[in-house]
Amino acid sequence: MTSTPTPTNIKLHKKSKTLELIYGQDSYELSAEFLRVHSPSAEVRGHGIGNGTLQTGKKFVGIKGVEAVGNYALKIIFDDGHDSGLFTWNYLHDLAIQHDQYWDKYLQSLKEEGESRDEGLIGKF
Repeated sequence: MTSTPTPTNIKLHKKSKTLELIYGQDSYELSAEFLRVHSPSAEVRGHGIGNGTLQTGKKFVGIKGVEAVGNYALKIIFDDGHDSGLFTWNYLHDLAIQHDQYWDKYLQSLKEEGESRDEGLIGKF
């Protein structure tokens, strides 16, 4: 049986808007945007298979803070007000090691839907 990959250290880098996960000698930096669009919340994933909502306009989102949830997850508080997804240790590790595949799939989904990472920001400045 494989044990849950739990980070040995977690660092929030607010300036670069990244969350660094350290597993012994391995380190992964995940952007706030990447984490936000892959949130395990019902808002993002939906309430059933195929009911997820493509997240758009999250290019400039940041992370306000992180909170431990028991010994199994992190609650990430994003500066757009989203804070309902619990990122389990298994899910965070999966996001870290499969980052490129998840990111490419997300960008492809945006393209197929004619959506943008910066949607909704034009005209707000």
